[in-house]
Amino acid sequence: MTNKEPLSTSDAVQATLDDLYRNEARKVYASLIRLLGDFDLAEEAMHDAFSTALVQWSQSGIPTNPSAWLISTGRFKAIDQIRRRKRHDEILSEESGVDFNETESAFFPFEIEDQVEDVIEDDSLRLIFACCHPAIDPKIQVALTLREVCGLTTEEVASAFLTSASTMAQRIVRGKGKIREAKIPFQIPFESELPDRLESVLSVIYLVYNEGYSASAGDHVMRSELTAEAIRLARLVMSLLPDAEVFGLLALMLLNESRRATRADANGDIVLLEDQDRTLWNRSLIAEGVELVQRALATRDYGFYTLQAAIAAVHAQAPSSDLTDWNQIVALYSSLLLVSPSPIIELNRAVAVAMRDGPQAGIEIVEQLLNKKELKNYHLTFATYGEFLSRAGRVDDAIAAFEHALSLAKQAPEQRILKRKLASL
Repeated sequence: MTNKEPLSTSDAVQATLDDLYRNEARKVYASLIRLLGDFDLAEEAMHDAFSTALVQWSQSGIPTNPSAWLISTGRFKAIDQIRRRKRHDEILSEESGVDFNETESAFFPFEIEDQVEDVIEDDSLRLIFACCHPAIDPKIQVALTLREVCGLTTEEVASAFLTSASTMAQRIVRGKGKIREAKIPFQIPFESELPDRLESVLSVIYLVYNEGYSASAGDHVMRSELTAEAIRLARLVMSLLPDAEVFGLLALMLLNESRRATRADANGDIVLLEDQDRTLWNRSLIAEGVELVQRALATRDYGFYTLQAAIAAVHAQAPSSDLTDWNQIVALYSSLLLVSPSPIIELNRAVAVAMRDGPQAGIEIVEQLLNKKELKNYHLTFATYGEFLSRAGRVDDAIAAFEHALSLAKQAPEQRILKRKLASL
């Protein structure tokens, strides 16, 4: 490929590669999986490509299309590895049906970097549909996609499912094995097949956004690369299948995203919803989100995501916490529980009930929820309980609840806000 930028220093190249790794690595990986048909080989090829780029770009400059360069280089690195392992003919016949000795270029028909941009953009979606193939156990589909497509760690995926990392690792291995054994194609399904895959695909996008919106662990409240990717993928799905729940999911993410600037202060500490400066909320995102909610509701065929988006829309349109229509939010949560019973939704409904009816009403609900095994090790259960107890004047009980929440919290900003709560008591 022709390098068109001036000679780059090693520091500039390293900074560029760091940025590419944060924002483009999963797209590069998805493209390599499509081309190579092997998860492990694609991951190794991607890392080889980044290592090669550090050396070559420092000497000859950063290419015009760095992502395409990484994909092409990773692909050639993988081919070299296949040759060394003498698995060349077997891999090519299974994955591409091409005789490599006759035409190497057929294995990767996009050598000119400007020709691959659209292909790269769609490869993440292709890979999601492959991971959500009906042949794969539904319990594995979402977990596999979160790990392999979106780059969440096994621990992060396990946290999203409230299960152990070892259990989740086994599920992911089984899912990769099924794709390999069943020769599931890495492609976007025909239009007639889309509805059967939609539920799993939307679950993936939803969980990716949740991890980005409120990271399960680490030093930051949010991971913007995950929220941006989830919104991008939802827009792609909507272009393929304009379904009510696609509208609802995109609306939910946009409405939550509208509050991004106010969710943490200058020190990276969490600012609770009732304390956020609503004048700083993104009104264009709110307008788009509300319009999508209305489109979804008008279909009369909505569900889980649309109801959550409707709740977010009530918050987004309220001038303050005190003037929020908590009665409507409680009703929406009650409807949501009928559609998708969940201890987490029950906990969220408890907050709305407490805001409407007072902290004692919330305490009574949470004390019942504490008997559910899914919430016994969930830090927000005890953080919520502590808040209700504090507002009810039960200081000693509130301290005990906050201390237990602190022992369970893994995200640094959440740990800090819990410490502040304890200090104030």
